[in-house]
Amino acid sequence: MSERRGLCLVLAAPSGAGKTTLSRALLAEEPGLTLSVSVTTRPPRAGEVDGQHYHFVDAPGFATMAASGALLEHATIFGRASYGTPKAPVLDALAAGRDVLFDIDWQGFRQLRAALPGDVVGIFISPPSRAALADRLAARGDRPEDVARRMDHAAAEAAHAGEFAFQVRNEDFGAALADIRAILRASRLVTARQAAIDLA
Repeated sequence: MSERRGLCLVLAAPSGAGKTTLSRALLAEEPGLTLSVSVTTRPPRAGEVDGQHYHFVDAPGFATMAASGALLEHATIFGRASYGTPKAPVLDALAAGRDVLFDIDWQGFRQLRAALPGDVVGIFISPPSRAALADRLAARGDRPEDVARRMDHAAAEAAHAGEFAFQVRNEDFGAALADIRAILRASRLVTARQAAIDLA
């Protein structure tokens, strides 16, 4: 029996819901899971390494990738920097039975699911409540006007939660992480992703 086909695990959430922390913990506890490295036109920040945090390209290079179909999904954020998911590494990982974690928004999830139907498992991470989200954003030092803007954006993000097969409420971090790991384990066992069993 050959190795099973890998899957794309998408975690999407409003800013402040804890997605980044959950992603890091999930990667640390699931050795069979790797993070998809996006390509971007924004300049590297201090400490970022090309090929590890992002693949940094210029705008013409990004446009060429998008036009040639080399990206599974892509978007321009706030009219400035563009971000996208290179197709080849993801397809290679899936064919080799490796699972890939994506940190993208609902729009990227929608594009990815359209490009790879049957391979994408989507989880929407939600905060316990609107008040709890506002408290988290304020606690990390965001200015009041930034908190208000992010809260409006969170409401818009939450409106698309129904597009995801799973929703995890991040009220207790340990429980939320356990829920995500359970979804990942179950998704790996989907019959369509398994190799055929020959008992003849």
